[in-house]
Amino acid sequence: MDTAVTRHPLTVLLERKHWTYGMFLRKVAVQHRARGFGGLATRKEKVARWISGVAVPQVTAQLAMADVFGVDEQEVAARGWPDWLLAAFDDDHAFWESPWTPAGSVTVLREVGGPVDRRGFLIASTGTLAAMVAQWATAETASATLSVGSGLTTSVAGRRIGVEVAGQFDARLAALRHLDDEIGSAHVYDAATTEIRIIARLLAETTHSEQVGRRLHSAAAEACRLAGWCAYDSGHHASAERHFIAALRAAASAGDHSMGALTLAFWANLRYTGGDPRGALDLLDGALSARRNTSARVVALLHARQARAHSLVGEPVPALRAVEAAFSAYGNAAPAEEDLPALYWLNTGELHQFAGSAALSLGEPGRALEHFDAALRGEDPYDREQEARGAAIYLARRSEAHLALGELDAAVEVAEQVVELMGGVESARGTSALEDLRGGLLGHQDVPVVRTFLELTA
Repeated sequence: MDTAVTRHPLTVLLERKHWTYGMFLRKVAVQHRARGFGGLATRKEKVARWISGVAVPQVTAQLAMADVFGVDEQEVAARGWPDWLLAAFDDDHAFWESPWTPAGSVTVLREVGGPVDRRGFLIASTGTLAAMVAQWATAETASATLSVGSGLTTSVAGRRIGVEVAGQFDARLAALRHLDDEIGSAHVYDAATTEIRIIARLLAETTHSEQVGRRLHSAAAEACRLAGWCAYDSGHHASAERHFIAALRAAASAGDHSMGALTLAFWANLRYTGGDPRGALDLLDGALSARRNTSARVVALLHARQARAHSLVGEPVPALRAVEAAFSAYGNAAPAEEDLPALYWLNTGELHQFAGSAALSLGEPGRALEHFDAALRGEDPYDREQEARGAAIYLARRSEAHLALGELDAAVEVAEQVVELMGGVESARGTSALEDLRGGLLGHQDVPVVRTFLELTA
C-alpha cells in the first residue's frame, strides 16, 4: 500500500479528534470569520478534495485551520501545504525543533525510545528531506567540556562510565541484528527501543569522556536505525521514520559519517517502497554528495538503492549507472571485519539481487533473471540461509520474472520456496511480497499447477 499517498496528515488529525468533515469545516469557518476573512463554504466535498490533492486550500482557509489546530501561522508560510499540518502533532515537535547538537540528539532519543504506532502517513514530507540531509552534513559533533586534569565532561555530575560500557552496547546490538535475521522484526523492535532508552539516559545522566560520548551516540544511532528497520519491516512506516530521524541526529553527534549515510540508505528504502522514489533519491544523493562517508560498502549500498529508486521512477539509464557504481565501490571495500558491523550482510551476491530487482521494475525480466542467477554464483554469493525473510522477498521477485516471461512452471516452483522460507518469520514486507505474487498468478489460475498453488496458499 502506498502509505505516502493514501493517508494524509489531515485525515489522521481528524481521526485523532473524532471530527467529521462537516464538524471540521464548521470550526474552520468560525475562525475564518473571526480573522475578518468572511464566510467559508462548509461542503464536506471540499475536505475530500484537499486530502486527495485535487485542490489546495486558499491561504485564508489554511490560516483558519492553523487556528483550529493551535499551530502558529508562521508554520503555514514556512512549510507550505500540507507540510505545516505536521506541526499539529505535539509528539513530533522535538523531531523538527530540537537543535542539531548532542543535547538535541538526546532530547530526540528520549522521545523515540518507545513504541509509537502511526501507520497512516510518512511524517517527513518529500520537501523536507533535502533540508534534513543538509542539517546532518553540518551538525555539531559531541565534544567534552573538560575540567582541569579530569578528562571528563562536566555537563552533569553523574557516575563516571568508561569505554567498556559502549563496547557492551556494541555487542548487544550485534546480537539483535542477527536475532532479527532469525525470527523477524516484531520482537527485536522492542529490544532495540529498550537499548535506545538506556543509552539516552546514560548520555544525559553520566559523566564520560568525549570518546565515550561519541561511541554512545554512535550506538544510539545504530539502535535507532535497527528499530527503524524493524518498524518498517512490521509495516509501521511513520514510526520507522521517527527512528531514522533520531538515528541521523545521533550519528551526526557521534561524528560517525558512515552510520549517518547507512541510516539514509535504509530510510531511502522505506521511501521508495512507500511510493516516494523521488524522496528516496533526495536522501541518497544527499548522502553521496556530502562526501563525508568513510565506508566503501556504505557507498556501494547507497548506489544500489539509487538503482532501485531510479527503476521505480522508470529511469533505465541512471539506474544502470547506479548499478555499475555500486559494483565499482564494492570493489574498493575493505574486508568485512574492518567495516561497519551493521553491514555484515552486504556482498556481491546482494548487489546482484538489487540489480535484478531494478531490472524487473524496469520491465526487463530476462536481465533480472541473469542478475538473480549471478547472485547465487561465484566466490561471494548471496547467502540464502542467513536471512529467510530477505531470501523469500528476492525469490518472490524471481518468480515474478518467470511469470513475466510466461514460464509458469518455474514461477510456481519458486513461489513454493517463498512459502517455505516465510514460515515462522514475522515480516509485513515478506507477507506483502507473497500476496503480490499470488495476485500475479491469479490471472493464470486456469493452469492446473497455478491453481493448485493458489488453493494451497489461500
